[in-house]
Amino acid sequence: MPIHEYTCTVCRAEFEELVRGEESIECPVCHEARVERRFSTFATSNTAKGSADSPASTPGGCGTCGDPRGPGACQL
Repeated sequence: MPIHEYTCTVCRAEFEELVRGEESIECPVCHEARVERRFSTFATSNTAKGSADSPASTPGGCGTCGDPRGPGACQL
């Protein structure tokens, strides 16, 4: 059961919701059913392969948007 991030299309409230199957989602502020699912980023640990300064470590997220392809990948 993943947690998804949403934005209400009416009041623009941002919220997270635990999704169970085909359950309908509604805004917790205005109770509107028209919500948009947002792109979510997730946290990772880079300690398994050494320190962040180590050349053997894999690059982290972009730093601005969290793009998993690494710094500069999203062109921001």
